[in-house]
Amino acid sequence: MGVKPQSDNSPTVTTPVNTAPPAAATLGELKATGYQHRPLREELRGNLLARLAAGEDPWPGLHGLQHTVIPQVERALIAGHDIVLLGERGQGKTRLLRSLAMLLDDWLPAVADSDLREDPLAPITDATRRRIDEDGDELPIVWVHRDERYAEKLATPDTAVADLIGDVDPMRVAEGRRLGDPETIHFGLIPRSNRGIVAINELPDLAERIQVAMLNVMEERDVQIRGYMLRLPLDVLVVASANPEDYTNRGRIITPLKDRFGAEIRTHYPVALDDEIAVITQEAELVAEIPPVLVEILARYTRALRESSAVNQRSGVSARFAIAGAETVAAAALHRATIRGEDKAVARLVDLESAVDVLGGKIEFESGEEGREWEILEYLLRTATAEAIRSHLRGVDFTPLIAALDGSVTVSTGEQVTATEFLTGLPDLGESDLYDQVAGIFGAEDDGGRAAAIELALEGLYLSRKIAKDSGEGETIYG
Repeated sequence: MGVKPQSDNSPTVTTPVNTAPPAAATLGELKATGYQHRPLREELRGNLLARLAAGEDPWPGLHGLQHTVIPQVERALIAGHDIVLLGERGQGKTRLLRSLAMLLDDWLPAVADSDLREDPLAPITDATRRRIDEDGDELPIVWVHRDERYAEKLATPDTAVADLIGDVDPMRVAEGRRLGDPETIHFGLIPRSNRGIVAINELPDLAERIQVAMLNVMEERDVQIRGYMLRLPLDVLVVASANPEDYTNRGRIITPLKDRFGAEIRTHYPVALDDEIAVITQEAELVAEIPPVLVEILARYTRALRESSAVNQRSGVSARFAIAGAETVAAAALHRATIRGEDKAVARLVDLESAVDVLGGKIEFESGEEGREWEILEYLLRTATAEAIRSHLRGVDFTPLIAALDGSVTVSTGEQVTATEFLTGLPDLGESDLYDQVAGIFGAEDDGGRAAAIELALEGLYLSRKIAKDSGEGETIYG
């Protein structure tokens, strides 16, 4: 069986939530439910511990971090710390940050028309306190879904203090309010994320003066805007991601701000091959079927690039490289099936080789490797292919196939050669069941899968120098 293409109608796997909010619509009705105010950090801590105690996985879809990064994140949340994740591109930092929202309560009550999503039982602004005094139990409330309590901001050099913290709203001043009135403030992303999580991606890209503006929010949990004497006990968890290389290339996290993050956690690429394969299988949106062995080759190829001294490891080799590779291979298979009229699109090794031409630009090489980039990419792909084939076909006797390719008989394949054409062109092996044996090892159930399996076997014989190979103009000849 291969890795199947994803349909637009395929179900989206999510953690079950209560789809409808609670019925309480006023402060009096909320009190009748027995609701109690719970600070954000207590909410995250309680929900995390409850899931761990029940044996549930709070981090679905995160592979290769279970024994390293995730335990550190869990300890930070239990301690109530703000978190910064440091790691190279494509290590799952953003996905991990977004997973934090799954630890929030399904629904949260807030005072209606409150910019800061204030708790009716714990208001933080004078205006909301006055409303509670005036309306009493008739104060209207709204319910906020947990997805709305996670906010994300990509740090860019043009980000302003007003974007994150806030600024004076000239429209409110024009309405007649005096300039010193706190109600003339238009709050930024962080205050508006009160009682929720705000994530800042690529934090070092944030100008240092903007980082300074975050200091009070991070430590004192208050807001200072243009000299206003305003203290708001914000209840917000600040999390961030950063690439260590950014400290010298584009910017840095200023020391006082870095000190205010209670937890600084280093991420990494998957250590085990199975985790690398799981990431590709989970994230790739495929338009055709890919045999699992080709996904394995992509995973091995990615790992080989990360270990190569010719590749700039400070920039890293993102998991997106392998994901994009799988998607490109599937696209090549569908392209061939459409042009040649195949009933089913199944990827083969020839599609993997063509994908390198598209993926090469995603890799940054060391300065001394100019002119050798494609040679390095092709060499590492051959190495990854040989390792994968060896792990599956070790012990198989290929003598009948080697004998059949005696110099006068060849096998042709290529980007536009259909599976049927490839299988028809194979030499007759007499009573040998070698073709069926190879197909069975790779779980091939149809012509596309059989062609992919036997093509891999031929490549393995070439890489082990048992047969020759000639490639060019989209065609490959074994013999």
